[in-house]
Amino acid sequence: MTVHDFTALDITGKERKLSDFAGKLLLIVNTASACGFTPQYAGLQELQDKYPDDLVVLGFPCNQFGAQEPGSNEEIASFCDLNFKVGFPLFSKIEVNGDGAHPLYKYLTHEVPGILGTEAIKWNFTKFLVGRDGVPIARYAPTTAPAAIEPDIIKAIGR
Repeated sequence: MTVHDFTALDITGKERKLSDFAGKLLLIVNTASACGFTPQYAGLQELQDKYPDDLVVLGFPCNQFGAQEPGSNEEIASFCDLNFKVGFPLFSKIEVNGDGAHPLYKYLTHEVPGILGTEAIKWNFTKFLVGRDGVPIARYAPTTAPAAIEPDIIKAIGR
């Protein structure tokens, strides 16, 4: 099993196969519009812009941490466009922990656990780097700035 085996609803509610991104590195992030880490949207977009042929950032809004993503999918899309000019794919709001966690996140957290082997997502803007083959490479804490992931992206690209 790989990330490419999953589907998710995009921000407009249309089902999207993650296999559509096969051959690209993925940076999968659980996002929120009212979080102290929300400015990371800008850094995520910078990575997307810098490596358009090799990387796709995928944003998964989540309201499980401090109710920091209370808006509708339409409000989230508008916020991301107006404030950060987000051009990478955004998906419908999901849960990343617990019984209602999206199957993609159950897979990611199992394959690449956090500190001390914990699987649960601790907060908004936890990031997963996934190889071109759909296999998770690394997990990054919410405090990890997108720019700090760039060396791993370059290594995975093979430059």
